[in-house]
Order: sequence, then C-alpha cells, then structure tokens
Amino acid sequence: MTKRPKFANLLVERRGPRLYVTLNRPQARNALSREMVAELSTVAEFLEDSREIGAVILRGAGGTFCAGGDIKGFKASFEAPKPKRGKPDPIAVNNRRFGQFLIRFNALPQTVVAMVEGAAIAGGLGLMSVADVVIAAADAKFALTETSLGIPPAQIAPFIAARIGVPRARLLALTGARFDAREAARLGLVDLVCDDKMAFEAMLKKILADIGRCAPGANAATKRLLLASLFTPREKLLDQAAKDFAACLRGEEGREGVSAFLEKRPTRWAEKSREGL
Repeated sequence: MTKRPKFANLLVERRGPRLYVTLNRPQARNALSREMVAELSTVAEFLEDSREIGAVILRGAGGTFCAGGDIKGFKASFEAPKPKRGKPDPIAVNNRRFGQFLIRFNALPQTVVAMVEGAAIAGGLGLMSVADVVIAAADAKFALTETSLGIPPAQIAPFIAARIGVPRARLLALTGARFDAREAARLGLVDLVCDDKMAFEAMLKKILADIGRCAPGANAATKRLLLASLFTPREKLLDQAAKDFAACLRGEEGREGVSAFLEKRPTRWAEKSREGL
C-alpha cells in the first residue's frame, strides 16, 4: 500500500502503529460485494508484509458492521452460463476466492479488532470470526442466514466452527436463528459487549492500549502458534514454539522487553503505540 491505492468500497486510514479499515457501502449495509472482497484482499496483502503496524481495527460505516454477501450479486449468478464439462463452475471459483481471503485475514500477523454495530449477518459474521478481538454494541444483531436462502455458509463455516466449536456452529447454521450481542458473547462469537456508544469507543481505546503494551513480533508469533494448535501435532507444535521463543528472546524485542522490565521503564513499542490514541 505504499502507492496508497484508492478504494471504492473501503475507508483505510493509518494512525501510528494502527490501521483503521472501514467497510464503506452503507447504502447496502456494507454487504460484501466481489469488489469489496478484492479491496480487502489488497489490504491483507499489504498487512502481511508490514511490521510497522501492530493492530487493525475493522468496522462498518453507517452504523452497520456487515449484512453479509451481496444478494444482488447472487441473483446475477443465475444468468451465468453453466460450466463446460470438466471445467470449474465460476460460481464455485468466486466463492472459494472469499475463503482464500478469510484464510489470509485470519492469519495476519497483526492483532485484528472487529467493532460490531448494527448487524453482522452471514458473511459479515464470518468476517467478524477471523478477528482476534470482537467488541459489539449491545443492540447489535447476529445470524447465519445462508440456509434460509437455500445455500450453505460454505466458506465461513470452518472459521465459525473454529471459533465456537462444531456443536454451536451447527445450532446457528442449521436454524438460521437471530440473536443479540449478549447471546453472541455467551456463544463465544463476541468477546466484549458495550451498552452505549461512549462505552463502545472507550472499550476500543482500552483494548488498543492493551495491545500497544505487547511487542508486535511476539504477538505475531503467539497468534501463529495459537492458530497452528488447531491442526498441528502437539510435539511438533511445542518444538516450533521453543524455536519461536528463542528467536524472540534473542531478537530486538526480547532484549528491549527484558531491559525495560529490569530498568522499570516503558518499552519503545509501548511508547510508540500511544501515537494516535
């Protein structure tokens, strides 16, 4: 993003070591169009190689997080010609492209904070599920509605199941039930619930301050290990964890963190993180 691309569906702003990404299709309740997903993928590509940014804040414009996939786009698919024998279905290719984006966003080295207002429905709930911290307004609404449209929550189902477990994911996906933020917190989809706008913004500031006290490289290594724990054998994972521990301790952050503790002073990254708060 060194060339500062212009986005039609996102607002992107950097403030110190944080990147604020706002879904900006309020007229469509920030539904995930193909173009928006492509722009989010561009942001993810930038973040994968950026070590100057330690936190990403994801939210929606106009008081709604994300109402899911673009249903008008789904309808347009009815007119798409069926694939020739032996060729992939373009609908499947496009759907899989969204899953590939979720894989990338889920694995970003930064700590991702999702700020959910209004609604997180279907694909919006999936997008929320690949964040590290989810803060929700108490009156926000949630649902997995794909099956009520006659389709499965294909690409988002594995991420929701990873976040809350298969039994609870089955409950949500196979009933299409709508629920509020406190129920979302009980299920494990939401981490923090705020009763009003002031508390909502204050909680974000607190979480960002907490993240700022953590070394970005150590957070990236920790996140990588936690995600790997879902599919890596324990012995292999602990071997990798030991290597990561040694690399961090021998690295610049480890030296700075230990020195700051012994000298009873803030770390350099904690001082830098106060920029823009």
